Amino acid sequence: MDIQTNIQLQSFNTLNLNAVASHYCIVRSLQDLREAIEFAEQAQLNMMILSGGSNMLLPEHLDALVVQLHLNDLVLLAEDDTNVTIRVGAGRHWHEFVLWTTEQGFYGLQNLALIPGWVGAAPVQNIGAYGVEVGEFIEFVEAFDRTKNEIVQIQASDCHFSYRHSIFKVQPERFVITAVIFKLLKQPQLKMNYGDLKAAMGDDITPYNLQQQVIKIRQSKLPDPAEYPNAGSFFKNPILIKTKFEEVLQLHPSIPHYPQADGSVKVAAGWLIDQTGWKGKKLGKVGMFDRQALVLVNYADASLTDVQATYRSVQQDVLNKFGILLEPEPVLFDQKGSIQSHLV
Repeated sequence: MDIQTNIQLQSFNTLNLNAVASHYCIVRSLQDLREAIEFAEQAQLNMMILSGGSNMLLPEHLDALVVQLHLNDLVLLAEDDTNVTIRVGAGRHWHEFVLWTTEQGFYGLQNLALIPGWVGAAPVQNIGAYGVEVGEFIEFVEAFDRTKNEIVQIQASDCHFSYRHSIFKVQPERFVITAVIFKLLKQPQLKMNYGDLKAAMGDDITPYNLQQQVIKIRQSKLPDPAEYPNAGSFFKNPILIKTKFEEVLQLHPSIPHYPQADGSVKVAAGWLIDQTGWKGKKLGKVGMFDRQALVLVNYADASLTDVQATYRSVQQDVLNKFGILLEPEPVLFDQKGSIQSHLV
């Protein structure tokens, strides 16, 4: 395994932030991973997993060992008339994996097409779109437990999946995800009642068409990171307790909202941002995209400081108008490669 020094990560993160890592390596095996952990411990460096770089905010200098897991294996573990169980390496490209499942006649992930990133990052954020969350189809997660110094299998029920949350966000420095084991359907159970998806489907009620319409809708609203560097949806949709939601609804009857099973109500962050005038608005080098207010774009070689100035201004304006504090989705790292709070 080759440890490189002073590596520019600008092309490795979808927001295209200028970030130089003091140390960097690619892990292609469990032995590589053990060696990387040993090196980081001896050098007294934090080890930061970069993955696909699609959901993170990086500082200009990282005094850490930045690791990319190029673990791309895909193995069929079990299959019967109703389900198929697949082990997928953490380094496999997420969208390509989703397309492969549809080609094979394995169903459940079609709503999650075109989400950027790699498979290993999917459980961390419990990625979701159009009424589906990835945790619904995870059997267990395979990870290297740095506390036990061994590979462990964490059952889905122990991952504590919830909206954009998992145990891996709570203990980011303990677990290094090496593979995800999915249990998918052999007979489709399509979820297409979320947003404008059902109308887009028309009369072609098939998994393939569902996947294609998700891709088309996302492409129509979300900018290509190669053209407009971005991290996808930048803010989480706020989940309000019932009394708070009723207060907001009374003042803003048209607010898009989605009742939750526990009585709380999820509201659309993009709508809140749009109502404050931020859709298509820029603050220096950074702004909210003109076709989707939820997407923050780096228009001109912005720094992390530029990004923070913009999203904090958006947060303040939404808070002033609606009394709701938006929470960013991307993970914020400090100069030591440790996750830090967005709160100041």
